[in-house]
Amino acid sequence: MDLEKPPPRQQNPEGCLAVAIRIPVRIVVLVLVVPVRMVWDALVVGGRFLNRTVLRPLGRALAWVGRALFVWPWVGLWRYVVVPLAVALAWVGKVLLVVPSVWFYRYVLTPVGHGLAWLARGIGAGFAWVYARVLTPIGHGVMWLLRGIGFVLAGLGAGLYMVVAWLVRYLVVVPAVWVYAWVLAPVGRAIAWLAGAIVTGIGLVLYWITRVLVVLPALALWRWVLVPVGRVLAVVAREVGDALGHAWRVAGRVSLAVGRFLGTLFRWIFVEPVRWVYRTVLTPVGHVVRDILLRPAAEVARAVGRATRQALAAARDSVRQTRADIRRMLFGEPRQPEAVDRREPTARETRTLGSSTTALTKD
Repeated sequence: MDLEKPPPRQQNPEGCLAVAIRIPVRIVVLVLVVPVRMVWDALVVGGRFLNRTVLRPLGRALAWVGRALFVWPWVGLWRYVVVPLAVALAWVGKVLLVVPSVWFYRYVLTPVGHGLAWLARGIGAGFAWVYARVLTPIGHGVMWLLRGIGFVLAGLGAGLYMVVAWLVRYLVVVPAVWVYAWVLAPVGRAIAWLAGAIVTGIGLVLYWITRVLVVLPALALWRWVLVPVGRVLAVVAREVGDALGHAWRVAGRVSLAVGRFLGTLFRWIFVEPVRWVYRTVLTPVGHVVRDILLRPAAEVARAVGRATRQALAAARDSVRQTRADIRRMLFGEPRQPEAVDRREPTARETRTLGSSTTALTKD
């Protein structure tokens, strides 16, 4: 850990132009930016309130309506119409197309294909025998004859080529090489040197003309006009940018203070009186109304509901008993099940240590 303090950072010295521009620019920018920042903050708050209270519930409602109108009908159509119809069509296609096609392929096309393959193998064997025993010897004889004719023609062509090559060499190539070496090459070198000298002179003249008329004025304009103007504009732009940032931050503080003041004013003018009225007037009145009117009315309603349920239960019992009496008068008493001696005790008379269920030891 380095305990020594770092050396202070050197700041670039500012010129008098930056100092002279900074304060007026910041004042003007602050006057222009504060209303814009306050309007911007008001729009942001309004947009958030509108998004929270209107746009988000409206979007959810539209999404539900869109699902109800476009998604759910198509899902139901796909699930309960298209899928069963596709399954039925697949079964019908399998029964009407696939099974007959498989049967036709297995019992018709396969035997026919095997017969055609056997016939093709027989024909191929015949053609192979003809090729091996007839065509191959004839072809060998024709090739031997053509090879002999080719040898003869190749010898004649080689002799004729040598004669023509000797004539072309000594009648065309040697004179052309002599003319190129002793006539055309010196003339071409002289023409090339002359053309190079002319082009070099013209290039030097054009270079100095361009340098004097274009380059030097442009360099002077760049060095003595554009660079100073650019530096001044850079200083102005930097100061304007710094002023905009500073003014935006100051305007944010001002907007925050104004917003808090307006919020406090709204709370003391509207919220606190409404809260006081709700706490000191509406709440006691509501308690009185609840204790005097709502609770007795609720007790009466519960008593009425209880009596109504009891009356309905008694009526249901009467109707059930009347229906049982009418069934008994029309069809008689139902047959009672016969009692059967059981070796195991019933549910009410369970087996204990002091009793027995056998026939010999039963009490």
